[in-house]
Amino acid sequence: MKIHASSLKPYAILVGTLAVWQAATFLELTDPNFLPSPKAVLARAWIEIEKGTLTADVAATLTRHIQGFAIGICAALAFGLLLGLSKLANQLLGPLFLGFRQIALFAWVPLLSLWFGGNEAGKIAFIAVAAFTPMVVSTWRGTREISPAHHELAAVLTLGRLDYVRLIALPSALPQVLTGLRSALIASWLATVGAELFLNVAPGLGGRLNEGRETFQMDLLLAMLLVLVCIGMIYQRMADAGEMKLLKRRTA
Repeated sequence: MKIHASSLKPYAILVGTLAVWQAATFLELTDPNFLPSPKAVLARAWIEIEKGTLTADVAATLTRHIQGFAIGICAALAFGLLLGLSKLANQLLGPLFLGFRQIALFAWVPLLSLWFGGNEAGKIAFIAVAAFTPMVVSTWRGTREISPAHHELAAVLTLGRLDYVRLIALPSALPQVLTGLRSALIASWLATVGAELFLNVAPGLGGRLNEGRETFQMDLLLAMLLVLVCIGMIYQRMADAGEMKLLKRRTA
């Protein structure tokens, strides 16, 4: 994989931020009880790695995220295609979906915790809801913008409904679908941390953030935040690379 210099800018900014942080703590410009040095935070992270707890927490969080994300985008892709390809569904369900879209994400927490409980099922449902909305919007928009020429081509070829979706609708809407996929990935990742923070404590990075806050272990709290930043940046890079690869294949 070819790495461009521009793609390294976020990592350079992260390293620069750590350098400024280290300088501030070295010069005793900050209270170490509230802002320990990067060295102390990295040392705590290393302790967590040696104990195996960090690996277990990362695995629990990523597993939870992937499950919710997969459920959310599969349901959203089907629902977005339904809205985009069916005039009746568009008229009946479109306005209802736009109304539900106005509900703030965290407003779903009380309802989902009652329906699914505050444990694993509730967290995964919350993550799926976060991935659902942006994916539906992009898929819906992409399929509604299919050109009349493609409709005429499908009529000439007498394509069935499934063949039309596979050969015409999805390839035509691919750029918008990928945009929705990227937005859903980021939204669901943020929701994963939120679910772990606001629903019942369970293994995961959010639970360790709560532990750091409640026991005033700032080194633990900041170490978990750094891990979240690193995972978020990796996700962003994976989304960029995947989108570029699929679009290049589509135009080839």
